[in-house]
Amino acid sequence: MAERRTTGRAVADPDFLQFNDLACETVGGKVIFATDEWFAPANNLLKREPPQFIASAFTDFGKWMDGWETRRKRISGHDWCIIQLGVPGLIHGFDVDTSFFTGNHSPHVSIQAGCLDQLPTFTLEGDRTGMAASDSQMAAVAKLGSEAWPELVSVSELQPGYSDSCHNYFRVNFNRRVTHIRLNMYPDGGIARLRVYGVGQRDWSSVSTNQLVDLVALTNGGVCLGYSDAHFGHPRNMIGLGRAANMADGWETARRLDRPKKLKVDQQGILQVPGREWAVFRLGHPGLISSIEVDTNHFKGNFPDSCRIEACTLTPEEETQCIRTRWNSGKWQVLLPPQKLRPHHIHHYSEAELMPSHPVSHVRLIIAPDGGVSRLRLWGRLTPINAASVNQRRPTSKL
Repeated sequence: MAERRTTGRAVADPDFLQFNDLACETVGGKVIFATDEWFAPANNLLKREPPQFIASAFTDFGKWMDGWETRRKRISGHDWCIIQLGVPGLIHGFDVDTSFFTGNHSPHVSIQAGCLDQLPTFTLEGDRTGMAASDSQMAAVAKLGSEAWPELVSVSELQPGYSDSCHNYFRVNFNRRVTHIRLNMYPDGGIARLRVYGVGQRDWSSVSTNQLVDLVALTNGGVCLGYSDAHFGHPRNMIGLGRAANMADGWETARRLDRPKKLKVDQQGILQVPGREWAVFRLGHPGLISSIEVDTNHFKGNFPDSCRIEACTLTPEEETQCIRTRWNSGKWQVLLPPQKLRPHHIHHYSEAELMPSHPVSHVRLIIAPDGGVSRLRLWGRLTPINAASVNQRRPTSKL
């Protein structure tokens, strides 16, 4: 059951994997209902960490599994659960990960979506292993009418949890805000993780133009659109909630191979190196940036030597062109000049340290020569946008 076979088959990852996981437990995602959780509870679906397998681990109910696994159904129906997204927004794709479920994975799945004006008050608490939904829980969830929600993924076959088949990707074309999803297993079995990739959507109507907002935060609709390298950690981590839990919860690149054999610095103490790494973000709302925070928390022996930030304003058409050309745009202007960085430290840059700026929609963080940054905060005030809001269009590629 735990065997993980590998092959030499190389398959390109779908482009939606660049976006934020709107259902992850670290951004507030939670399972509020599940029909059955006999072998393993449904809240495992939303763990940030990759699934693991421990051959010797058993519970009173059977083999311990790092995912959601229901009992072998001996009654009519099928198993399903309801997940409340931590960040409501537009969904671009799913990864239904069956890792390590090799003789017990769910053979088929479908996914539905709802946008609820009022969030349900019920939820699942504690360790649910060995449990199933009670009559009162079934009655409460019935009021949501989830069986009639629009279908984002029709009934589809799942592959078993070997390393070459465990990631079951589903692209989504659904241009409506989602707050909850219903994951249906047919008829029963196990799924290790569910990743819900998309872009957060915030209601900006109640936000004053005088209010300071982190314009790039994932909760405000910020999203990574491209990057040069993400060997140890994806740049989307930098716009996550709170401070990073560890180095894995940040952006970290590989060491550049074009580093000089002997390093030299300029009068500011900044390394003179030919290479650099970069990550591009679209802001959740165009705005005028007045202060910046670059946090190298946990990066003590692998922080970048320096950073700088560029910014620009792009139309949807210009963004599409930039994606095609890997962001070789002549519109970039310096927002934050090169700054020497320190390890494991929050760097604050006030308006006085920024270059004179105008309202922007996109930013590019550039680090030299390589290394890790845990968080990026761009504080600013909203500026008006036209009907072609940058937060409404659908990016087409991660680079």
